[in-house]
Amino acid sequence: MQGASPRPAARAVDLGKVYGEGDAAVEALRGVTIDFASGRFTAIMGPSGSGKSTLLHCMAGLDAPTSGRVFIGDVDLTTLSEKQLTRLRRDKVGFIFQAYNLVPTLTAEENITLPMDIARARPERDWFDTVVDTIGLRDRLRHRPSELSGGQQQRVASARALMSRPEIVYADEPTGNLDSRSGSELLAFLRDAVKEHGQTLVMVTHDPTAAGHADHVVFLEDGAVVDEMEEPTAERVLDRMKSLEA
Repeated sequence: MQGASPRPAARAVDLGKVYGEGDAAVEALRGVTIDFASGRFTAIMGPSGSGKSTLLHCMAGLDAPTSGRVFIGDVDLTTLSEKQLTRLRRDKVGFIFQAYNLVPTLTAEENITLPMDIARARPERDWFDTVVDTIGLRDRLRHRPSELSGGQQQRVASARALMSRPEIVYADEPTGNLDSRSGSELLAFLRDAVKEHGQTLVMVTHDPTAAGHADHVVFLEDGAVVDEMEEPTAERVLDRMKSLEA
């Protein structure tokens, strides 16, 4: 990968994932080897069923690979116990779900600090203020999810993922449930987290416009990496996706 740091934030080596057995077996990932550079924004794209979300979930330790190895920093996730894996996800990984996954009885502020509260860690106040002001929800912190728009809920979920300053943040179709304005605002926030604060971000998306915000795009097809693109634009990504889906 061009411009990669000496030690990637995360990487996969010959990663394979099979669901089911025998005649019902489905090979979701086929020997994927890839690095995700520190301090960069990477988008993962591909046709439906190409393995995008499976790759993300395996990389984040949310799903166990069938074969191969997954690293966050120098730690091989495939060697960890479930307890060790839970601790690593808590301390080193942020995850933004398409469905927000907010706790309905908690305020926006309580949702943002929830992972740190569970870990009995105190949020850095300066960083909390930076994130909250960046997402533009200072006046909504005492509101519960039901009192927030979809875009506001997703920004709360994104702030939660960033609050512990994880080594890497994974985002699974974070703009999928948002209108174009809310989606643009969220992408600008994520882009700023990478550019201004050195966050590492890996995002699965089907939207060429969203991928155009990234530094680098990885294209999957039939569970394998088939292409990569530096300095993408929405137009270039759309053209490449058309060739994959042809």
